[in-house]
Amino acid sequence: MYLSKQRRFPRRRTSVGASRDFVTGVLVEWELHPLIEDIKLCVSELATNAVLHGVPPGREFCVGLRRGEELVRLEVRDSGPGQPMVRRPDHDACSGRGLYLVNDLADGFGVDDHVVGKTVWLAFRVPAVRPAP
Repeated sequence: MYLSKQRRFPRRRTSVGASRDFVTGVLVEWELHPLIEDIKLCVSELATNAVLHGVPPGREFCVGLRRGEELVRLEVRDSGPGQPMVRRPDHDACSGRGLYLVNDLADGFGVDDHVVGKTVWLAFRVPAVRPAP
């Protein structure tokens, strides 16, 4: 089984909340309730990074979910330059913890470069379905 959904969002702060609503709706449709909170938190970070650092003015970013038998992959693609990196922030730093936190929540993390822009992705294991007693 392979499912995929994606949506484009404008470069606006309100798009972060809209991207959370989008992934929540998809995960409910796919009956993956145990993953909702972690993926909502992660898309908030990735969408915020896209809005603040990755999307040139007048452009959009794309949020996608792909479901396979064992994994759900969250993807955020933007057209901006740069290579996001997970780093351990100093204790007194005011920022820089986002990718560190989402990397800890996810079962996989990566960045795919494109001719223009990149896709930051996180993979989450699909919870095992327990048979009814």
